[in-house]
Amino acid sequence: MSVIDIILPAMGEGVIEATITQILVQVGSQVNEDDSLFEIATDKVDSEIPSPEDGVVTEILVAEGDVAKVGQLIARIETNGEEDTNVERESIQIEKVTIEEPILENVKAELVIEDVAIEKSLKSKSDSSKFLSPLVRSIMSKENISFEEVSSIQGTGALGRVTKDDLLLFIKQKGTSEKPIILKQEQSKQEHIKKQEEAPKVYSGQDELIEMDRMRKLIAEHMVHSVHTAPHVTSFVEADLTKVVNWRNANKVRFEKNEGEKLTFMPIFIEAMTKAIKDFPMINVSVDGNYITKKKAINVGMAAALPSGNLIVPVIKNADEMNLVGLAKRINDLANRSRKNKLQPDEIQGSTITITNMGTFGNITGTPIINQPNVAILAVGAIQKKPAVIETPDGDFIGIRHKMILSLAYDHRVVDGALGGMFLKRVSDYIENFDVSRTI
Repeated sequence: MSVIDIILPAMGEGVIEATITQILVQVGSQVNEDDSLFEIATDKVDSEIPSPEDGVVTEILVAEGDVAKVGQLIARIETNGEEDTNVERESIQIEKVTIEEPILENVKAELVIEDVAIEKSLKSKSDSSKFLSPLVRSIMSKENISFEEVSSIQGTGALGRVTKDDLLLFIKQKGTSEKPIILKQEQSKQEHIKKQEEAPKVYSGQDELIEMDRMRKLIAEHMVHSVHTAPHVTSFVEADLTKVVNWRNANKVRFEKNEGEKLTFMPIFIEAMTKAIKDFPMINVSVDGNYITKKKAINVGMAAALPSGNLIVPVIKNADEMNLVGLAKRINDLANRSRKNKLQPDEIQGSTITITNMGTFGNITGTPIINQPNVAILAVGAIQKKPAVIETPDGDFIGIRHKMILSLAYDHRVVDGALGGMFLKRVSDYIENFDVSRTI
């Protein structure tokens, strides 16, 4: 007999804890290798923790709703094999990785918060729906900043989180005679929310009141934050996809037979995007106050609908370095694992631009919301057969063509109509001038 320790694994850069949303086994349960033991949720993604071997669950050290740290022991499994020293070594190594996480500020903050009484005090006062990093909590403790005060700060981090810089600016403004500007803005916002909450709500006997799940709440916050942050402008262009459609029809069966993957239009669209980004690199940026960060990597976020009705955006890292085969495999892999909640946290962060396929649902076009901190999102609509004027050296004539509308929503703080329009037209040009003689 041997005992295996189940610990909360590392889940990507910057992720130091996760909430245990569901325990799928009980003490005494017989489990097989790769059976799911726990469902967990971070602020980035939902995931599962599988069993490393066959065995029997002997201990469960967490409860549903608990927040566990990366490297924390959460369960034990007894196996029939001899004691596996490699498993122990692996557990120790993971704990060391947690301590040596390259995000030094977070690590220092965790070391500072050694006093359990302080930690419990902070957690008891905190709003469970508002995530605060250990570093922010440490500064709050040192400066005697209450959670009520922090909740009044309009954060500039992802999903409106309060960052270290936000808190330091608040402390600086608090020390002046003038009331902090952020607090004034937030008070106005809170008054508006309070008025809405106080308004009488009427439900008929046939209405159903449904509480948002955790992911839907995050999506809602993210969308509202994006609209409040970026002035959105949307441009449209209609592209002729006849060459692309004919080429795909001629190659999709052979591609699936040779590669074991379906050939969709998405790899072609993303390839065109990456080429256009290299022509107009200022579309591949983010905004940080009065500064623009020009991204070197081209990481394309791909909006994917989940069976639950929620939305997730897995990221194709360095998409410009992949050929069509590589893009097709990566897109299919991310899409399949998205639907099964098998994505890792680092697979849904780091995007520099986003694409969403509205044509999947038969929509011809739309005006998408920018996925912060990106400054642009491309939407592709349904491909339709339409009569069109075809120009030839011998004159113009009417023919049936495959047409699609592309729409680009962009952040007008840094992307003007000229840049947004030229980029969108360039994407369309690359699609229309697709090389039908290429082989895969």
